Amino acid sequence: MLKLVNTAVDESRQGEAYSVNAIVFSDNTKRFFIESYGCAMNFSDSEIIASILQGEGYAPTPHEEEADLIFLNTCSIREKAELTVRKRLTEFRKLKRSRPSMLIGILGCMAERLKSKLLEEEKLVDIVVGPDAYRSLPSLITEAESGTKAVNVLLSREETYADISPVRLNSNGISAFVSIMRGCNNMCTFCVVPFTRGRERSRDVSSILSECQALFQQGFKEVTLLGQNVDSYYWVDPTTNHPVDFAMLLERVASIDPLLRVRFSTSHPKDITDKVLYTMNAFDNICKYIHLPLQSGSSRVLQLMNRTYTREWYLAKVKRIKEIMPDCAISADIIAGFCTETDQDHRDTIDVMQRSEYEFSYMFIYSERPGTLAAKRYTDDIPDDVKKKRLAEIVSIQNNLSLESNKKDIGKIVEVIIEGDSKRSNQQWMGRNSQNKVTVFDKVDDENIHIGSYVHVLVKSCTQGTLLGTIVDLPLTKK
Repeated sequence: MLKLVNTAVDESRQGEAYSVNAIVFSDNTKRFFIESYGCAMNFSDSEIIASILQGEGYAPTPHEEEADLIFLNTCSIREKAELTVRKRLTEFRKLKRSRPSMLIGILGCMAERLKSKLLEEEKLVDIVVGPDAYRSLPSLITEAESGTKAVNVLLSREETYADISPVRLNSNGISAFVSIMRGCNNMCTFCVVPFTRGRERSRDVSSILSECQALFQQGFKEVTLLGQNVDSYYWVDPTTNHPVDFAMLLERVASIDPLLRVRFSTSHPKDITDKVLYTMNAFDNICKYIHLPLQSGSSRVLQLMNRTYTREWYLAKVKRIKEIMPDCAISADIIAGFCTETDQDHRDTIDVMQRSEYEFSYMFIYSERPGTLAAKRYTDDIPDDVKKKRLAEIVSIQNNLSLESNKKDIGKIVEVIIEGDSKRSNQQWMGRNSQNKVTVFDKVDDENIHIGSYVHVLVKSCTQGTLLGTIVDLPLTKK
């Protein structure tokens, strides 16, 4: 039986965020412990890793002191995530002193970037595996057991793990990640992903549809299609030579069943098309929510970031989304204090935020990442106190935007999938609506309403981050 132990820390106000998870099966001979940091793609990768290890006879444990294998699936996007991983590795090395046979491995983006330092200089790990080399884990474990440091960080132009059935790590059985592509071709100057995850390659349509269909048959009600840039998804059917783009994939997934909600992440503003927007609008079960990273509202800074669009172009894209789907929620990524950012550049960012009226945002202080184009080309010349002040203003603006957006929903009836108990009370349910807004409402005495049920909720009040309401008895075709 699969059980989830989950700890999440949201530090977006300070400019960083990370999450940790671990899983456990029934008792078995050899055990592994996994922690995952960073983006949804990393958590999806951990599900693939768990599947590979389970196939080799290993069983997860939530207790690191019981583990024969300890793996950290890492992120290199933010400096604080790397510092957290280093701290954890030091703790694990102390644990290893009492259990010398224990193996410690580092996986993912940080493994690719810091392999030599972690293995040789700091001697913190026994195994280093990059994002494209997880299939080699069994042989690397055998190698490490013999006392040899085991490394495979080779990038691939073909690997998509399409044939591996992930071990689902979320405990509610309602929502699941489905990876549709890997890598990134966008060379944003601040980002390490093209260097740690390689070039874009899209997974074949049939494997994606099979995974989504299997999830629905298992009782899952929602899938999130994942990619560094989902809008550039492109796969050619080798039997017919017919291409499939992201809009076509969205339609095929949504057509599996009206009861299966479809989300996706992340979109690049330069690639999301009217075809995708019209497809979203045509299907009620494709959620009306788009994560559209901004990064900066200054055209000058956007050029330095190599984002390949201007502030005017971005605002026109937001306007187009609202024209086609007036009820679509939009969120963004925003970086405060990128190289050479002036007070006017900062004001430009705030202006785009206010014009776009984001429902929520992921907000960060710029932290220079070694190996990126920005680190090679520019000087990280904005003082920390200025970065923090600008971030605080961005966060304050977003808090107001989020609150105002939620206030507009008061009096509306929204459709929600129940995901579980509210964090604050087991007398309340929580779920998300199509716009990805968390909605909390009192439980009712009805055996037909349970986790996984679609319900209508009348929004009566709100906070900055949550809609608060009451279930209303309206006819529902969904159960």
